Amino acid sequence: MTLMLDPQQQAARTWFESLRDRICAEFEAIEREAGSDARFDYIAWDREAPGLTPGEGGGGMRGVMKGKVFEKVGVNVSTVGGVFSPEFARTIHGASEDPSFFATGISLVAHMANPHVPAVHMNTRYLVTSKRWFGGGADLNPPLPREEDTAHFHEVLKAACDAHDADHYPRFKAWADEYFFIPHRGVHRGVGGIFYDHLEGDFDANFAFTRDVGEAFLKAFPPIVRRRMGESWSQEEYRRMLEWRGRYAEFNLVHDRGTLFGLKTGGNVDAILMSLPPMASWS
Repeated sequence: MTLMLDPQQQAARTWFESLRDRICAEFEAIEREAGSDARFDYIAWDREAPGLTPGEGGGGMRGVMKGKVFEKVGVNVSTVGGVFSPEFARTIHGASEDPSFFATGISLVAHMANPHVPAVHMNTRYLVTSKRWFGGGADLNPPLPREEDTAHFHEVLKAACDAHDADHYPRFKAWADEYFFIPHRGVHRGVGGIFYDHLEGDFDANFAFTRDVGEAFLKAFPPIVRRRMGESWSQEEYRRMLEWRGRYAEFNLVHDRGTLFGLKTGGNVDAILMSLPPMASWS
């Protein structure tokens, strides 16, 4: 990777990569607890864009595991830079003034084998245009919602938010409820979480909050997996999971900003679409 990073950019990139390593280690530990030897496979990629030589625009690492508990989980880290197209620049915060950009972040989606274990999404990122900001969040997506799991997930995220600003959780929860909504279905994608974007100004404070979101994910999700992964399930519950996955796929292909950003900036297509479930159905 030939991108030249300033200290803030390097600090963000280093954190996202370290968070990836810890998450992947925890998920592999869960597989071992279930009697599986599944491990993540990692594939490096370079950003592809007209006029760029390999590596000139950055790239990333795509990590995928298919196991007994995690039917398919992807954990990706990318660090890319370049110039937005004029049309796309108008849609990005601060890019209409200067179409050059830098972006680094982690993106995770897990689809589970057991319908009682919720799927989950987590993403945090740092972008630089004429402005600098953090964004991201995490949301729980159970095919068969359980009140106990939903409450735990939100309690952990709320604690992380409250440590920084009492306004963060209500504002970012409402943002998630609005964002993770499928308009053409009239339903939410899951049971919510938090979503934030364009968090700019004090780099140190905003970076500390973004780190705490990553730490909160590690506290919130693995306990739910361990609590539910041994439960039995029926064919009807499995059918409901496949149908729910169809809704998830619709959102990610039609409305998800991260999908669009990756495709518009020459990202790795397999990494971008790792959010799609391995199997889904439409009735």
